[in-house]
Amino acid sequence: MKCSILLAFVLSACTLAHASDKGVTPTEIKLGASAVLSGPLGAQTSEYGVGSRLYFDAVNAAGGVHGRKISYVTLDDGFDVKRAAENTRKLIDEHGVFMIYNNTGTAQTAAILPLLEQSKTLVFGPVTGASAFRDKYNPYVFHVRAGYAAEARRIVSQLKQTGISRIAVFYQDDGLGKTLLGELRNASAAENVPFTAEIKLDPKQPDFSAAAAATLKAQPQAVILATAGTTLTSYVSAVLETTTRPGFYGFSVASQDVIKRELKEQARGIVLAQIMPSLRNTSVPVVVEYLKLLRERSGEAVPSASQFEGFVHAKLLVVGLRRAGPKLTTDSFIKAMESAGDIGFGRFIARYTPQSHVGSTYVELAIMDKLGQLRY
Repeated sequence: MKCSILLAFVLSACTLAHASDKGVTPTEIKLGASAVLSGPLGAQTSEYGVGSRLYFDAVNAAGGVHGRKISYVTLDDGFDVKRAAENTRKLIDEHGVFMIYNNTGTAQTAAILPLLEQSKTLVFGPVTGASAFRDKYNPYVFHVRAGYAAEARRIVSQLKQTGISRIAVFYQDDGLGKTLLGELRNASAAENVPFTAEIKLDPKQPDFSAAAAATLKAQPQAVILATAGTTLTSYVSAVLETTTRPGFYGFSVASQDVIKRELKEQARGIVLAQIMPSLRNTSVPVVVEYLKLLRERSGEAVPSASQFEGFVHAKLLVVGLRRAGPKLTTDSFIKAMESAGDIGFGRFIARYTPQSHVGSTYVELAIMDKLGQLRY
């Protein structure tokens, strides 16, 4: 009887240890994510992965983290919530990843959190700024980018300071659009700046001409774009075919590269919130490091804001992996990050404590010039 109890205890302890060490071998740290790699947001999300792998490859070439190489697999969910959950379950159960890294989408993140909490799997740097994930502390979730609430407040405050009062919001009727709209409504109430119109787009049957007509009728001085990808650029193009000429303001999830490619010279004057240092600021060491590694990979490579965000996410993660020590577990990683204090890359600073995993609150506004470059 005593032997049976002892055996059960040992097996239980081994199971718990395995859960904590899953995805970590003497030679490898397995990361994975369900990401939006196809559809309107696919091009931008793919760039996050390019930037992350650029840094991971450099770390691996230098010997890895405590002798372990980082591997990173991404599965496409096409921005579909059900597929995101299925992919994440597959990554945990079949691929045996240590961590979900840089997954994308607000509704998608909400859908996978129960799986992560049940399996005690970490999620690091989810590409969502939703307050719902930040307001409540979750030991297994580490945010990197500033939240949408901080971006919304910065945009609305800027418009108020410049005397712009006729403000419309354009949003796609999906998880991202509704989340951004909610943050903008909160910022509107806080700044006492009511919106002139809220213009909704059906993602299943997008009618950009109708959205442009609604914008023309509202005659706003500025439109805040609560969307991203080619949905944003298609709407702007449609509005510019009318006689109204509002200023356009977007969130950081709107890719500068997609806007530049799709709108060309019409991108000039679009203002975007930015949650990472400027790639033009070569006084920031992490910017120099990214540009150097990118040039070494290909002399023809073009720097990308989305790539750079992925690069910063990866660099911050590796700081935590190194601080966790040679005996890497979920618990050792959590403790390492919560005790690290300020982790800074220029004016971008991330901080984690046993009460908060919010990460960074850094937000700036930048305007696109005639060459499609952002000027802060």
